[in-house]
Amino acid sequence: MISKYCRKPIVSMLAVVLIFAAPAAAVAESLAGKMGDKRFAPNLSLDPKEACYKAYLAYKAASGHSAYATTFYSRVVDLYIICGAKLNAPTQKAAEEIALRNCQYGLKKWKVRTASGGCAIAVSK
Repeated sequence: MISKYCRKPIVSMLAVVLIFAAPAAAVAESLAGKMGDKRFAPNLSLDPKEACYKAYLAYKAASGHSAYATTFYSRVVDLYIICGAKLNAPTQKAAEEIALRNCQYGLKKWKVRTASGGCAIAVSK
């Protein structure tokens, strides 16, 4: 008898819970494997031992807001690529700022000048 009278309120309560739970599930979607905002194609060697290649693969695998910054590459003048990445930051903007800072730090650390003039964000999500 009681189940007959309680069925409608229980169903309506579950419906309300599902309505409010669905948007929360969409917000928590993983960004792993997604490219994100691509500003230019990063020039990567296919050598899996290279640090920039590893950083780019880690960027693609990251599940949160991430960014990958690199120097532009001129085949005529530049013989190297310097990069920086930030994985799983609180926001996309914060990830971009830190990745750019990491790349610029590499230029200062190795006292390098590039023909292109410096670092830029290649991809971010």
